[in-house]
Amino acid sequence: MAASNSENDLKTEVPSSNEAEQPQIQAIRMPSMEEIRAQDVWNNCAVRSVASGVMGGGLGFMMGMFLGALDNPIMQEQMSGRQQLIYNLKQMGTRSWSSAKTFAVMGVVFSAVECVVEKARAKHDTTNTVVAGCVTGGTMSAKAGPKAACVGCVGFAAFSVAIEKFFDRHT
Repeated sequence: MAASNSENDLKTEVPSSNEAEQPQIQAIRMPSMEEIRAQDVWNNCAVRSVASGVMGGGLGFMMGMFLGALDNPIMQEQMSGRQQLIYNLKQMGTRSWSSAKTFAVMGVVFSAVECVVEKARAKHDTTNTVVAGCVTGGTMSAKAGPKAACVGCVGFAAFSVAIEKFFDRHT
């Protein structure tokens, strides 16, 4: 009786050769109505732009806080600790607000242009990123004149393509 138990154990543990060769087929799951609605909302260019603006503003705020904390007053030796603290807090606030506005505008412009170009072309590729980068770079540097706008366009487009290649979003 002990011998038959060990034979049964071996039979149940080792799969037959036919079972091992057949790949497991996964069933296709259809998205639910909630998932479809969420995807439709996210595909709206206005929603994408606002979300990018909020995230860009948050990133700019954090960078401004960090860079503002690194500013040293010119008259540091003549200032008390309290005066230095107040100076640094003011610098952090000023830098944070300025960086938040800049990054928010950059996020809104880039996202809106990329979304509109993608919908107009009905393609999701690197060309959309190049156009969005060019428009964003040109817009952000337009106050400095046409040469600066051209340099900003080329620079931001190149940076956008480099980021796309780094993350390998488009094949």
